[in-house]
Amino acid sequence: MHSETIGVRTGSRDTVHDLTKTAATFAADAAGDGDGLLHVFVPHATAGIAILETGAGSDDDLLAALGDLLPADDRWRHQHGSPGHGRSHVLPALVPPYATVPVLSGRLALGTWQSICLVDLNVDNADRQVRLSFLTG
Repeated sequence: MHSETIGVRTGSRDTVHDLTKTAATFAADAAGDGDGLLHVFVPHATAGIAILETGAGSDDDLLAALGDLLPADDRWRHQHGSPGHGRSHVLPALVPPYATVPVLSGRLALGTWQSICLVDLNVDNADRQVRLSFLTG
């Protein structure tokens, strides 16, 4: 298995960060012209990985829906950091910290409008690590 960790700076607000180009380059380098699986994992208790359309409003819609489901207020039992920080610890139950994508002939087998994204609601930690792993098929 080929694996590497990349750093992602998400900033100080809720974000959907597109990882597709980085993931595609990693998969192509690891696979050559072969097949396999790309696994994307964020080893943080307060972030997730989603596959969705970006740039047409879906990423903003996801953040709005998560804001409705997980408001940044004082209702959370897990309380430290900024107001609503506890919601970030619930996020991985809704947006899991991983995704696996087939790689065929060295290319991600995503649908036309699909992107691989890091979803981060934790405004207290702007520096994230994402592990990309390729398993030859």
